[in-house]
Amino acid sequence: MIFLYNFFIRSYIFLIRIASFFNKKAELWINGRKNILQNIENQLKSPEKRIWIHCASLGEFEQGRPIIETLKRNFPQYKIFLTFFSPSGFEVRKNYSLADYIFYLPADTPKNAKRFIDLIAPKMAFFVKYEFWYNYLNYLKIKEIQTYLISGIFRENQIFFRFYGKWYRKLLTMFSHLFVQNEVSKRLLASISIENVTISGDTRFDRVLEVAKQSKELTVLNNFKNNSFVFIAGSTWKPDESLIIRYINETLLPIKFIIAPHEILESHIENLISQIQKKTLRYSQASNLSEAEVVDNQVLIIDNVGMLSSAYSYGNVAYVGGGFGVGIHNVLEPAVWKIPVIFGKKYQKFNEAVELIKRAAAFSILNYEMLRNLIDKFFENQHFCVETGEKAFLYIVENQGATEKIFSQVNF
Repeated sequence: MIFLYNFFIRSYIFLIRIASFFNKKAELWINGRKNILQNIENQLKSPEKRIWIHCASLGEFEQGRPIIETLKRNFPQYKIFLTFFSPSGFEVRKNYSLADYIFYLPADTPKNAKRFIDLIAPKMAFFVKYEFWYNYLNYLKIKEIQTYLISGIFRENQIFFRFYGKWYRKLLTMFSHLFVQNEVSKRLLASISIENVTISGDTRFDRVLEVAKQSKELTVLNNFKNNSFVFIAGSTWKPDESLIIRYINETLLPIKFIIAPHEILESHIENLISQIQKKTLRYSQASNLSEAEVVDNQVLIIDNVGMLSSAYSYGNVAYVGGGFGVGIHNVLEPAVWKIPVIFGKKYQKFNEAVELIKRAAAFSILNYEMLRNLIDKFFENQHFCVETGEKAFLYIVENQGATEKIFSQVNF
């Protein structure tokens, strides 16, 4: 199995290399790893105490961020070495100020894993949510480096719990401790004799509360809203946008709309605007306009990355994209602002979405009619809208504290 695993890793690299000739994300993946170990060696300073945090992408970074911030605040003697697997994480957060080093994770070959860990020599390592790389985990264990999984979540259909998953279960034994989000995850791990588990919850609850606490006024959004009822859609993909744009074009209600697409390529933004039949403004152009000119628009397109979590505060109702594709994006970001949340049909893998629906604080839609009826209802019955948003916020408050639980058990 180790031979097959390493063969798969090398095959994956080969396929990504081919894809890099015509796919921008694949090109970034390959180019970001060129001479990476030498680059790491050149940048490291000695002597230093380091802690390694690894995130797959941007969503996992948001879960790891409270850990980084707590480390910086309480253990400033440690340097933070942050790695990403995906360009969508690295390219957005490569200048994150609280990490001392930020790199792509070298591909998980035995040679890379050994050299990487020997180079950075971490005091401990944190893997966020989903990342299970055999060679890295194996060498961390050989070197007796404390290794933690944080905000982990497990489901019955994962390979660890299948009759053919014995080898993959071995990866879980390599963690010093696993901090999981819920009771189901702990119970599943117990069923395969993994007992070094604590239910800590999801660190994203701590993160969104911190964002809300530190949020500053966004002048353009404040001017655009101008006391209007605002529907804000974040991290949207084309299937989401087709429904939202149809509603924008058809509704007669005095609602304003903010759209923050997941894809901000110029061609996509232009195509989006071309479909909207109401007066539309791009955020990047708004700074050159007067307050009256901004107010005069009915639709605002956020054509940047990084401000969505704060932008949700200007909405009365939020839509979170991804539910008609591989899965929804972060529903906690709007929920913390006491507003109802709507998303598509593929949400079942996301515990927070399931729980919000149970509390009648969020709603899943299957088609345009469901979206239209919900937005109309929230606009026409604003007491119901506010009440639903309060339920969403209460869920956030009740589930904070994961970061504290993790640090109460990490041995420094």
